Amino acid sequence: MSINREKIEILKNVLRELHRGLPMEELKRKFKDVLEGISPFEIPLVEQELIKEGVQISEILRLCDLHVELLRDVLRSGELRDVPRGHPLDLLSRENERISRLSEALNIYAGALSGASPDESANYLKAISDIVGELRRFRAHYRKIQMLIFPYLERRGITAVPRVLWGREDQAMVKLRELSALVEKGLSDPGGYAKNVAEKAAEISREISDLIFREERILFPSVWVLLSEGEWAAIHDAAKGIGYSMPVDVEWMPKSKPILPYEVRGAVTPEQVEKLPQEFKFAALAALAPDAYEVKSEGDLEFDTGFLSKDEVEAIFKHLPVEMTYADANDRVTFFSESAFRRGFARTKTIIGRRFEYCHPPRLESFVKGVVNELKSGKADFREYWTRLGDRIIRVIVTAVRDKNGNYLGTLEMVEDLTEVVNNPMEIKRRIVVL
Repeated sequence: MSINREKIEILKNVLRELHRGLPMEELKRKFKDVLEGISPFEIPLVEQELIKEGVQISEILRLCDLHVELLRDVLRSGELRDVPRGHPLDLLSRENERISRLSEALNIYAGALSGASPDESANYLKAISDIVGELRRFRAHYRKIQMLIFPYLERRGITAVPRVLWGREDQAMVKLRELSALVEKGLSDPGGYAKNVAEKAAEISREISDLIFREERILFPSVWVLLSEGEWAAIHDAAKGIGYSMPVDVEWMPKSKPILPYEVRGAVTPEQVEKLPQEFKFAALAALAPDAYEVKSEGDLEFDTGFLSKDEVEAIFKHLPVEMTYADANDRVTFFSESAFRRGFARTKTIIGRRFEYCHPPRLESFVKGVVNELKSGKADFREYWTRLGDRIIRVIVTAVRDKNGNYLGTLEMVEDLTEVVNNPMEIKRRIVVL
C-alpha cells in the first residue's frame, strides 16, 4: 500500500507549524479537513515515509497528540456526542486515546529501528520496550469490554461481533507478550534482533490501530444505541472493580437502577437497527433469537455474585481442592467441608458445636486461641502455616471472616495439600501455561 505525496507534504507542513509553536486549537482549525481525510490505516504508513525522509522522531511523535485530538473531536461531534463525562463509554474512549498515542509511538520507533545503526538500535529498543510495557497494562481496557459490555450483546442474540472482536483483542495481547520477549533478547544483542523487533512492532501497531478504529467507529456507537441507562449503570459499577488507566475526575450518576445481562429481555428493535453504524446493522439483523435463559431457579440461594441451589453449594464445596472449617463469632464450629481431591485433617459431624480450639491438640490450644484473638482484633487479616501430615505437606491458612462493614463474623481455616508443588517445583513450572 502506498501513500500519495500530497499527504506526505501536508503532514510536513503540520510539523513545521508545530515546530513554530502554533497552538493545538489553531492547528486543528487550519488542517482539520485535510487530516480527517487521512484514515487510521494510513497514519502508520505516512509516519514511516516521514522517517525515511529524515524527519526527527521527536517531531513525528508530536503528530500523535494532534491525531488523537482530532479523533476525539470527530467522535464527540458524531454518534457519541451525547455521552456524558465519566460515563463508561467516555472513560473507555479516553483510554483509547492513550492507547492510540502509544501505538503510534511504537510504529514510529519501529520505523526508525529498521534503518538504524547498531548504536542507535539500542536506544530505539529501549524506547520500544518501555512502550510495550505500557501497552500490556491496557489488558484491563479489553477486559472491561469483554466481561462487561459483550454479555449485553450476547443477551440480544448478537454473538458473532463479540467473539470476533475478542479474538482480535486477545491476539494483540499475545503478540505484545511475544514482542516483549523478543525485545528483551534484542537489548542484549541489538544487531541480531533489530530487524525482527521492527517488523513485529510495526505489525502490532497496525493491529492495535485497527482495534481502536473498530471500537470507536463501530462498537461504541452501537452499544450507545442498544444499551439502556440501567445497563450502563451496572457496567459502571462493575468497571470500578477493574479500574481505569487514568483518574476519574467526574463521577457519572445514573438515575436508573442497575440492570445485569440476565435481567435483560427483548430483541433489537427496528428503530435501534436504523441508528446503528452500517458495519453493525448486518450483525444485528442476522442476530439469533435473544438469549432468554432464566439463570435463577425456584429455591436458589441468592448471593452478591450469583445464584446456586443447596445441592450445587454442597457439590462445589466437595470439588474444591481445599477443605474448610468455619467457627462463628463465639468460636464454635458451625460448618466444615470435605474435598474429593485429598483429605486434610480428620473431621466428622461430631465437631459441630465444638469450641474451635478444642479441635486441636492441647499443646496447640493457647496458640490457636492467640491466632483467633489476633484475627478478631484486626491485628492480622490471616495467618499462614505449613505442616506435615504423614508424608504429605499441608498449607494451613486461618483467616478472619468479616461482613461488608468490617464486622467480625467468624474464623475460617483452610487446609490444602501442596505436596506436589513443594516436592516438584521444576515440574510445576514446566506445566505453566500463559493464557
